[in-house]
Amino acid sequence: MVESAFLITAFATMFVVVDPPGLIPMFIALTPGMTREQRRAIGLRACVVAIGILMAFGLLGEALLGFIGISMSAFRIAGGILLFLTALDMLFERRTQRRQGQTAEHDHDPSVFPLAIPLIAGPGAIASMILLVGQADDLAGAVAVHLVMIVTVASAFLLFLVAGPIERFLGRTGNVVITRLLGMLLAALAVQFVIDGIVGTCLLD
Repeated sequence: MVESAFLITAFATMFVVVDPPGLIPMFIALTPGMTREQRRAIGLRACVVAIGILMAFGLLGEALLGFIGISMSAFRIAGGILLFLTALDMLFERRTQRRQGQTAEHDHDPSVFPLAIPLIAGPGAIASMILLVGQADDLAGAVAVHLVMIVTVASAFLLFLVAGPIERFLGRTGNVVITRLLGMLLAALAVQFVIDGIVGTCLLD
């Protein structure tokens, strides 16, 4: 039986890192002048590709780390630092500015790049999958992490379908407030990952 606290942590981590609400402005900017059907097709393709990438790292990431010779504790510390930097980007608007810069450079089919990679399945999301699967106590926990990831990416797809009305409803101020709040939550989760990694190295014993 998977603990509810672990499920909540996994969902909060993946949702904050992927940041489905924050993807809305980028999705609109990447699909200018497209019909609703075209946007739906691009959003669906991007989410399917992102799920495949994140699932691959969730299943094989820890084995790859072991092959390279990196301990899970070391990766928790490194992943926590990476997520903390992502949180700083969100708090100071650098993440949004970087994403907008990426959208300005590409006018072809954006479903694989930059939507799937790196906007949905970015370094933070990949690191989170490896960390969360590594924290799972059993197969049920690992399956739960993958299901949480799929639900998170699916929520991004649902928001893509109603991106226009949501952006108009929230406005610039609403988007900024949501991004700041998610950034604060991610910063706290990142610090917890670092603490768990240090405890795992037995340095505090």
